[in-house]
Amino acid sequence: MPLRLSYEVLELETAYPFGIARGTHQKYRRVWVRLTDDDGVEGWGEADPSYYYGETADTVVAALASYGPALPDDPFDLEAAEARLAATLKYNPSARSALSAALHDLVGKRLGVPLWKLWGLDPAAAPLSSFTIGLDALDVVRRKIREAAAYPILKIKVGTPDDRAVLQAVREETDKRLFVDANAGWTLKEAMQRLPLLEEMGVEIVEQPLAPDDIEGLRVLRAASRLPIIADESCKTAADIPRLVGAVDGINIKLAKCGSLREALRMVAVARAHQMRVMVGCMMESSLGITAAAHFTPLLDYVDLDGAALLKHDPFRGAGIEGGRVTLPTLPGLGVVRR
Repeated sequence: MPLRLSYEVLELETAYPFGIARGTHQKYRRVWVRLTDDDGVEGWGEADPSYYYGETADTVVAALASYGPALPDDPFDLEAAEARLAATLKYNPSARSALSAALHDLVGKRLGVPLWKLWGLDPAAAPLSSFTIGLDALDVVRRKIREAAAYPILKIKVGTPDDRAVLQAVREETDKRLFVDANAGWTLKEAMQRLPLLEEMGVEIVEQPLAPDDIEGLRVLRAASRLPIIADESCKTAADIPRLVGAVDGINIKLAKCGSLREALRMVAVARAHQMRVMVGCMMESSLGITAAAHFTPLLDYVDLDGAALLKHDPFRGAGIEGGRVTLPTLPGLGVVRR
């Protein structure tokens, strides 16, 4: 019998308004997806749509109506199921990633093992996660840094004319490891001008400095930079990786961009084949969304899975990043429970 699909729209709210180079938000509508088999076993997933990639909670709900009839009778039919979903309705990656997570959760529960064990991974191999400091007034940035005292790596949002003041404020508060993320907020000229500042401030990696399609600009910047350049908005799926070879040092995988857990694993394999570094990131997500991505962190170089840690209230309990250390659930499947 076909799996039964149900869903619920959730509203998540961050503790602070979350600012990046493209704007600031505090409330986010997400979709909790459930797939139930004939024995009543449920697989869970979360759709974390981004307007930047053409999705909203409403488009997710509409897409689920199309994807429902394409769900497999056998949840173990993972590869064919994901291919069929992609062929049924293109794009809508966060909707498909929620279904992918739910299928994998269901398979793990049926087998009685967590997903990381199903993949043969060692949770202890996961890198430390960074914690993000969004754009804000300097006094608020300072307060956020003090409140993030438990996290050994900070990712600082940049991409505005105030970048120097922000980074100076950060360095006056802490000497921790720093990543920066411009969210495509710089021109090539601006990025080149900021390289000395980033080195002066001890930044370790630079994420998405330029517009997503400015691959040649990224190539020029990388040649001039002593800091690794990581592509985020420029890299949605494995098919985007070959054109980025030589233009960046690594890629940032997000389930809401790539559309499925299996595509995420393909991205890791393709990036490694090109000797590229690999990072996993997130949208603003509950622990349900974060945990799906956390299960493959032992394969990666960098982790940025702080979405749930930035929330006022997290409706789920799953993987954690307390103190920066990724902790994976030992319960079967994704290992996520409702609070």
